[in-house]
Amino acid sequence: MQVSYYSTFLLTLLLAIGLGFFLRAASKDRTTVIEIFSPMPPIDVLDGITLWLEDRGWRKEGGDIDLKIIRFVGNVSSSYVLAIFLSILCGLGGACLGLVVYQFYPFFNGWPLLFALIGPFAGIFYRSKASRLELFEIRLLSSDNEAKTEIRIRAHRDELIALDSELSKKFKLVNDASLTSSPI
Repeated sequence: MQVSYYSTFLLTLLLAIGLGFFLRAASKDRTTVIEIFSPMPPIDVLDGITLWLEDRGWRKEGGDIDLKIIRFVGNVSSSYVLAIFLSILCGLGGACLGLVVYQFYPFFNGWPLLFALIGPFAGIFYRSKASRLELFEIRLLSSDNEAKTEIRIRAHRDELIALDSELSKKFKLVNDASLTSSPI
């Protein structure tokens, strides 16, 4: 075998590993906890957030009065476009891996090209992992009769970004984290 075949095989294997990590990251849980402060009374802020969540399709699941927690549940669906993209990407990656293996072992008579058939399984895997119930939990940290509000929210990062962008001016919300900045 030529040296170029070995390097091509190594690069193809590295690409397959990268595809696996990409697939795993696409369905990863991105739950974040932040603290939010507002100069407005807690009842106004909590009512506003509750109405906003219900308008977005979240339903109240209950909570804990002693801990001052309200819980909402929402069904998060996976993206059809991303599932198709991942299936195509994985199918092409499997075909490339099959071609490289075929170059090493020509006596397999094209059987390695069947690696391309693993493509649809990537989309199925993504759809099964990405579709799930999400929890949006609000905990009131300040007392009920204070003039200002301090709450801790545990939710998906994208929902927290939407909350920040849509309600921060209306309720003068300030959070302790920069949700739109990348950790890299």
